[in-house]
Amino acid sequence: MHTRRNFVGLLAGASAALAQSHFPGLPNIGVKADTGPARSECGIGALMPWADALWAVTYNSHTESTGTGLGLYRIDETLRAERVHVSNGTHANRLVHRESNQCFIGPYAIDIRGNYRFIRDFKNQRLTATMRHLTDPANRVYMLTMEGLLFEVDVHSLKPRLLVDLVKNMKIAKRPHFKGGFTGQGRVVVANNGFYQYGENDAGLFEWDGKSWNRLSGKPHMECAGRADMGNVIFCTGWDESSSLFWALVNGRWQKYRLPRASHAFMHAWQTEWMRIREVETEHFLMDMHGLFFELQPIAFENAIWGVKPICQHLRIIPDYCAFRGLLALAGNQASPNADNNPVGGQPQAGLWFGKTDDLWSWGKPAGWGGPWRRTPVKAGVASEPFLMTGFDKKMVHLKADRAGAAFDIEIDFLGNGEWEKYETVNLGTRQYARHIFPDGFSAHWVRIVPKTTCTASAEFFYT
Repeated sequence: MHTRRNFVGLLAGASAALAQSHFPGLPNIGVKADTGPARSECGIGALMPWADALWAVTYNSHTESTGTGLGLYRIDETLRAERVHVSNGTHANRLVHRESNQCFIGPYAIDIRGNYRFIRDFKNQRLTATMRHLTDPANRVYMLTMEGLLFEVDVHSLKPRLLVDLVKNMKIAKRPHFKGGFTGQGRVVVANNGFYQYGENDAGLFEWDGKSWNRLSGKPHMECAGRADMGNVIFCTGWDESSSLFWALVNGRWQKYRLPRASHAFMHAWQTEWMRIREVETEHFLMDMHGLFFELQPIAFENAIWGVKPICQHLRIIPDYCAFRGLLALAGNQASPNADNNPVGGQPQAGLWFGKTDDLWSWGKPAGWGGPWRRTPVKAGVASEPFLMTGFDKKMVHLKADRAGAAFDIEIDFLGNGEWEKYETVNLGTRQYARHIFPDGFSAHWVRIVPKTTCTASAEFFYT
């Protein structure tokens, strides 16, 4: 794998000579799949620092039939990568199981000494999430597949047992594309980003209390993440036609927020791969969503979410990221021919980017757009969901209604705790459109729109 002995991406801003002095003979950290046939992907689906190494699993687009040469990699403390096992599949799950001292990543269980076991029963499954068990966390874990199959797995024998087929259980008509999952506050939460055409409403966010399943949303969702302590808040991300979706389970109740997005290039199930929430500095979350990185406070204060702040915009596909030996490691998915639908893709390959967390602040300046409504029926006096306002520079909002004379109140939550203040009223007058440009330097944590007229409305903020 070490075909070039150059240095790419490590300690951004430092010279190659300085890097070589710290890591003599450092190779480029890159992974590849076979040139074919068939030519698929070689994304790095999951990263985990464990047992004196950084472990990575690579994925193709759909089981062994679409590409070969994938598997489990071990990256040592000198950042030399070695593929230790071949498994041609699509995997992006990871979890440290504390009771058995094992790291589950892809179809592997790795013990505390770095010995791995391959879970052969999952050879032809596409694992996307591993979660703690609701009733027997010491001996079992849950594993979710992209096709919506939820298994429980014995952590000792590694034998799986199918619990539910969510496609059948939740009557999902479109092709499933399940992604994240997390266990907390007495429930399992899983996300399906199966979004293949504009306006689709057959993807979803689902929760399970061990007895019955509940559909929370039909829109595409991606990540479910949290901590076992510090309030055990569960965060979930997703999107619809209007903006990015941001949900938080706080003390047993779901709160809904909206975030701007920096790019439309992520608005399809295949374009996501996989957009995570990860703790990369101790007890500090980093969230990636639709081309924007955000700081995220894992704790809810005053029963509300304050700490969401944009860091930068980017166009990278980052299936996972984590801290390793004081560095920030970003997985990649850089070249994907995908059955030669991209005829200039060439050999499937991907790279690992290493730097510092603070390097992200030198990437693209935060900018984006989005809002609560896109040709949405609204009722007079019923406020929109909160939309993020803090951390961006120049701001404006466009408002449109299907009737002249509509009016809207703009309200702000500058404390971030759900206390709303009226900022301005925008009257469309004889027109069906109006805009408002916020003064330079004006900001608040959250902004929302309250219609004074029942109508069909669009509201979209632009932050530049």
